[in-house]
Amino acid sequence: VQLVESGGGLVQAGGSLRLSCAASGLTFSDYPMGWFRQSPGKEREFVAVMSGNGGSTSYADSVKGRFTISRDNAKQTVYLQMNSLKPEDTAVYYCAARNYWLPSTKSSDYKYWGQGTQVTVSS
Repeated sequence: VQLVESGGGLVQAGGSLRLSCAASGLTFSDYPMGWFRQSPGKEREFVAVMSGNGGSTSYADSVKGRFTISRDNAKQTVYLQMNSLKPEDTAVYYCAARNYWLPSTKSSDYKYWGQGTQVTVSS
């Protein structure tokens, strides 16, 4: 299984970025897909998750209303649209796949992880 994130970069506060995570080596539609982030000195934290069929989503309170998770099962790709970015959103963003049908907000429930993509928001 391979997960490859892309789309990170440097953006000014108030700007937008769209992260992508391309998956291979798994039956993508069977896997809930999550986004997590980690900034220096902090633990990895949950950002968003979407069920395998796209019918269920959950967001961290800190990003609700600003970030949107979506997926294209035909392309085996999950996305994270990030709007109204704030400096506190600066982190390495990781996508993850859970090998169980139920979505989860706990990083320990995810088996497969990407390498991460850096998002930096300047004030």
